Amino acid sequence: MRAAVSEAWLIFSRKVGGGLIPVNKEASMQLQYAYILQQLAPLIIFHEDETTRVELEAGVNVDGANREIDLLFTGQGPSGAHKIAIEMKCYRTKAASGGYRGATDIFMKDVYFDIFLLERYVAAGLATQGVSLVMNDMERLVKPRTKSAKCWAYDTSQGAQFGPQTFDTPIGGKPVSFRLEGRYQLVWQQYGGFWFLEVEGQSAIAI
Repeated sequence: MRAAVSEAWLIFSRKVGGGLIPVNKEASMQLQYAYILQQLAPLIIFHEDETTRVELEAGVNVDGANREIDLLFTGQGPSGAHKIAIEMKCYRTKAASGGYRGATDIFMKDVYFDIFLLERYVAAGLATQGVSLVMNDMERLVKPRTKSAKCWAYDTSQGAQFGPQTFDTPIGGKPVSFRLEGRYQLVWQQYGGFWFLEVEGQSAIAI
């Protein structure tokens, strides 16, 4: 299942980069990726008593709050269920309406906050694994000339490493406070005019 998530992301990334799949906002990103994953899912079933399910916007309650997991990939077999929670983020320079977007600082913070949510889903037993999938078409978010602005407390650049760590730098005039318990490294891949990222944390506990 985990390999299928990565393979579907690679196919999605290359098709978007090659202009074969149009993605103008996060909703279309989710739908197009879910379709590819749904087509791959039967290929990883090898027994009659195994099943998989791809669910968009799966409603859950975590830490007393109602949330929706962007995509929940569930596999069921004799040994039980395996669930992969996937959070997705898309930043396009131009919005679906055609106007130029701003708020890159909110996008950067939200990339980190999605990772926090994935940690909470796993900790609460709502998922076995958590994976963040991110795309954008703004190279300076990946290869910045400087990192002087406060938004770089949420560093999205190529090779950035972080965690375990508390994040509390306000963004957009609003307070922020959350802690990541895992260790992370951001490795972007470029296809066409887009950058694509797949992130899953590692335990910060030394073995």
